[in-house]
Amino acid sequence: MDEIEMSRLDGPTVAQVALRSASFRMATKHGKRSQGDVDEDERKGKKTEKGGGDGGVFRSRSLSRAESYHAATDETNIFLNPDLDSPAKQRRTHGDDEDSVFLDEEGPRREREALRRPKRVRKPRYGTSKSKQGKKLEGLKKEIDVDFHTCELDGLVRRFRTDLERGMTSEAAAERLEEDGPNALTPAKVKPKWQKFLEALFGDGFSLLLWLGAVLCFFAYGIQKGVADEEPQKDNLYLGCVLAGVVIITGFFSYFQESKSSAIMDSFKKMVPPSAMVIRDGKEPAAIPAADLVVGDIILIKFGNRIPGDIRIVQSSGLKVDNSSLTGESEPQSRTPECTHTNPLETKNLAFYSTSALEGTAKGMIVQVGDLTVVGRIANLASGVDSGPTPISIEIGHFIHLVSAVAIFLGVTFFIIALALDYYWLDAVVFLIGIIVANVPEGLLATVTVCLTLTAKRMAAKQCLVRNLEAVETLGSTSCICSDKTGTLTQNRMTVAHVFYDMKLYDVDTTEDQSQGTPDKASPTWWALAHVAGLCNRATFGADQEDEPILSRVCNGDASESALVKCIELSWGSVGKLRSSNPKIAEIPFNSGNKYQVSIHEQQSDPHYLLVMKGAPERIMDRCSKIMVRGKEEEMTAEAREQCDMACMQMAGLGERVLGFCHLFLDPVKYPKGFEFNTESVNFPLEDLCFVGLMALIDPPRDAVPDAVSKCRTAGIKVIMVTGDHPITAAAIARQVGIISSESETVEDIAKRENRPVAKINPKRAEAAIIHGSQLRDMPSDELDNILHIHKEIVFARTSPQQKLLIVEGCQRLGHVVAVTGDGVNDSPALKRADIGVAMGIAGSDVSKQAADMILMDDNFASIVIGVEEGRIIFDNLKKSIAYTLTSNIPEISPFLLFIIVSIPLPLGTVTILFIDLGTDMVPAISLAYEQAESDIMLRKPRDAKKDRLVNQRLISLAYGQIGMIQAAAGFFTYFVIMAENGFLPYTLVGLRAEWDDRDNHWVDDSYGQQWTYDERKKVEYTCHTGFFVSIVIVQWADLIISKTRRNSLFQQGMRNHRLTFGLFFETALACIFSYTPGLGEGLRTYPLRGTWWLAAMPFSLAIFLYDEWRKFMLRRQPPGGFFERETYY
Repeated sequence: MDEIEMSRLDGPTVAQVALRSASFRMATKHGKRSQGDVDEDERKGKKTEKGGGDGGVFRSRSLSRAESYHAATDETNIFLNPDLDSPAKQRRTHGDDEDSVFLDEEGPRREREALRRPKRVRKPRYGTSKSKQGKKLEGLKKEIDVDFHTCELDGLVRRFRTDLERGMTSEAAAERLEEDGPNALTPAKVKPKWQKFLEALFGDGFSLLLWLGAVLCFFAYGIQKGVADEEPQKDNLYLGCVLAGVVIITGFFSYFQESKSSAIMDSFKKMVPPSAMVIRDGKEPAAIPAADLVVGDIILIKFGNRIPGDIRIVQSSGLKVDNSSLTGESEPQSRTPECTHTNPLETKNLAFYSTSALEGTAKGMIVQVGDLTVVGRIANLASGVDSGPTPISIEIGHFIHLVSAVAIFLGVTFFIIALALDYYWLDAVVFLIGIIVANVPEGLLATVTVCLTLTAKRMAAKQCLVRNLEAVETLGSTSCICSDKTGTLTQNRMTVAHVFYDMKLYDVDTTEDQSQGTPDKASPTWWALAHVAGLCNRATFGADQEDEPILSRVCNGDASESALVKCIELSWGSVGKLRSSNPKIAEIPFNSGNKYQVSIHEQQSDPHYLLVMKGAPERIMDRCSKIMVRGKEEEMTAEAREQCDMACMQMAGLGERVLGFCHLFLDPVKYPKGFEFNTESVNFPLEDLCFVGLMALIDPPRDAVPDAVSKCRTAGIKVIMVTGDHPITAAAIARQVGIISSESETVEDIAKRENRPVAKINPKRAEAAIIHGSQLRDMPSDELDNILHIHKEIVFARTSPQQKLLIVEGCQRLGHVVAVTGDGVNDSPALKRADIGVAMGIAGSDVSKQAADMILMDDNFASIVIGVEEGRIIFDNLKKSIAYTLTSNIPEISPFLLFIIVSIPLPLGTVTILFIDLGTDMVPAISLAYEQAESDIMLRKPRDAKKDRLVNQRLISLAYGQIGMIQAAAGFFTYFVIMAENGFLPYTLVGLRAEWDDRDNHWVDDSYGQQWTYDERKKVEYTCHTGFFVSIVIVQWADLIISKTRRNSLFQQGMRNHRLTFGLFFETALACIFSYTPGLGEGLRTYPLRGTWWLAAMPFSLAIFLYDEWRKFMLRRQPPGGFFERETYY
């Protein structure tokens, strides 16, 4: 697994996870600094500048950074005078200036005490208060860095008081462990299960509204029971029990759905190694628990180990580590003792906590442990941030406010009316409670929960696994997607994209099946290039995969070499046979100094040994004096070299990783069979080789991504690439998939076209922007907001976890609903902060999956677009379900109002209201969740959360003021028909309530002079309840059909939703069961109806259908913003 460095510009690293002030903390904590040095600096009036090996002198600006860092970590006063035992005394002695360095009068004793380890002032764990938590999070969001990689080893040894050969003493390590605590991540505060269950029962406005209704029902029943001389009717008691039961059942359901709670810190802990090999007291290395490691420990690492802390490499023998979970870099990263970059995540002499050693061995010094490590900071940031309420929870809260306002307004209004009509005040209170409860949509909470669950199941079938039910709708509300590149937009496999040989550049098919292979395979040069790429290569196919497609086979080796092997296997033939016929005799592995790899092979059919080499193109061409053209070796002329350089630059400009290949047939006289090749003191030629060609590799886009990005644009969704990869590669992929369109220019493109400095170009002229992570380091939030606002197409490259989080927060400040995709540990803070975090199911780490609300099981960006469409559909369908459900509130409430105002016998009872809300309406309302999208679903812009509400005034107006009124008219018509056919004409009902409900009055006359006893009257009343109930079912047929669409005609949408058709039959059958089942009359107070009484409501049902078709026709006919859209389009 050799690393061949690409011939392209290097830049800062992917995840600049910060450690600057942490370094300063260690400098002051373990360092040595004399009073004379401090006095000299104070006299000069400036802060000291840290040198390479002084071990303890501070950087300028370190103090302020340290202050900000310790404000975040709740640890202060690192600059402690050992003579003063409290931070307060320190401040009293030396003032409150944050940049002041302590001084005291006892210089000689101060110098002696400076050698002692100052004790840390322990603070309570963060999270004890919201203010501390907020300060901590703000500190963790800041970019900081360390000097552990730039400081000379001797300086670190003095700083940490250790020894590179003997290690620390056990006593010093024990003391440091006592002061610093274990090398472990601080566990996050976890809610107990009982608290989660109570939140499921009482935690949202909908549940509270239903609980309020239940309590009011119990209260009303209690009042009636307390003042009545005889046992009152138990309608309110039944209703209260039903409301409580609905909340408890849905609460259990929600609790178990959400029981897979986020366990981010547990996922981080799985990454931590259980033990480490450490050198202490000059003894042989011994294994100790990783939690017992302290700063300054000398440890040994070998391939297969996880790094037990942030370490400075002291010695290395080919060590390579996997930083992919931390930085997003898929290539193994070599580690050496030399500092190669000022950025700690770029340099090769640091390795980080929880990353894996893939190859080689090393000795290192622990420089950070626990929460102060790179991973520790990310873990604390991820567990501390929160996305806040979801859009659907905000909408439901808004709906609760509307329904509550309507209920309270009606209740108070009719309470006043009842008092004005000389009702007894206790009866008026019961009326008040009854009207409020009648407005409570008992079945809507269950409907919403089931609709979201059904959509989640449907999305799971489309490779989107939903971990949080409310995330279903959130994805549909998304207006901005911040997408990772590797594995989401791309195939997550390095692939040969271009080859250069015979002085020509060829494209190679990079589709997911690579069916087209490589061009011009007949050329002898291609065969030579294939030989070099296949032989100078350590990657191998896994065992027992002969029957698997080549591209699906698992390779043992790094990504680049695996790509070469698969390319050769596809286009040339068996790499295994090639290697068996050309066995390897000697090898010089790749190293960062030479930047090439060499191997020598014995050819079975030729006496010549074959030397093959691959590496960085410029290094390869520098060692070549000849070039192969059409199978013949020619002199490498300046023109040929220039042409090769141009091809290399062209491929590198596309963001591809370019490798050069050459070979040499060794003279059999000088190198006869059996010659012993020495790879240490090289005894074979590495110059005057023959250049064969170039190969360029890239992780290509997924086939479905360009179309998915195009759909996002059409739907008004802004797609931003946020990656840790190189800007050139990121920009190339962004252009290929359409995130940056072909006609868009960046500021740099405009400057190049106009031959002007970049600084002279107005950024507003550029539609696209490519922002490097280094630019974000010190960028104020308003400048970031400006970039996000003025540029339509943006790529952020070389970003750190903190920067990804800041980008997400910037988008949210602009009002976007943000979805974030990611697969690594470094993505977890942004995933958690986003309105919806989307993790990768295949390549994603456990940490990213725990932080996310949704998991893409196929790691494909196109699945997100499917999820967006499903989310938009469910929002539309929830609107339809709510409109359908709320409409029946008017025919449910109005009988009670007329019962109070005009004193007619009660047309509809409480029990029959429950039949509607929790019986006949439930299945039809849920069936609307299966309704197909209207034609414009992905042509609309993302909904405006401030204007396009789940329940708005237009929906209330349509449901209550239009359709609901027609339904109420149908119910009252049926009521009057039944009453009239039993002898009570409509005009005689007014003012009849008092006589009608008087148990002692057995002689109430009807319109024809017939006298009715109390029991006979109640049978007629309960028959009217049943008739009113059936009439609501019949008009709800039409209401269900018109609720299928908000704009389109039924004849455009069709009746293809068979579950909705089933719902129509279901509610009709249920109405028949309630009406005609023997024995229900006594318990549920329903009585059989004549067949003609079913017909009374049917004209009203037809009127509802015709009225709504006309309304939608006018809505489509008028231009956008017309009267019907303003007043009726919900």
